[in-house]
Amino acid sequence: MMGFMNGVPSMGIHDRLWPHEIAEKMWPFLEAMCENMLNNKIDYLFEGEAVWPQYIKGFADRHPGQVRICFLGFVDVDIPSKVSDVKRYPNHDGDWLVSQTEEEIRNHLENMKKYSVRIKEECLKFGVQYFDTSDDFENKMETVLSFLDPNTAST
Repeated sequence: MMGFMNGVPSMGIHDRLWPHEIAEKMWPFLEAMCENMLNNKIDYLFEGEAVWPQYIKGFADRHPGQVRICFLGFVDVDIPSKVSDVKRYPNHDGDWLVSQTEEEIRNHLENMKKYSVRIKEECLKFGVQYFDTSDDFENKMETVLSFLDPNTAST
């Protein structure tokens, strides 16, 4: 998303848009990219807010058996616990969220919790798999990995 914001500002994609707005603006690019990946037999995992259930479901329906889709959210998460997790387990060095104040982290997580409700509803509406990661995160990730690639299921 930031590449579009900083590299192609004429697309109107920026960090103040809601995720579904970003997804709508980015979908033509992502769809073409996905088509190319399928044509070239490249396995790829898209992560983030630039994908929306409605769009990717239509794409998957046009390519049966070639695309696996799921969305993750946390509609029932305990925000104070999640704030602690964010601080304790950054995604990587330089994780932007970790550098925020506790109030900013909490506000972001509260927004994402609300947005998780919308994503879950959209997944139900379009028949897309949704996993709630509000609790038991590590086991949920194992379940997600097994869903995405049944050949990697742990024993």
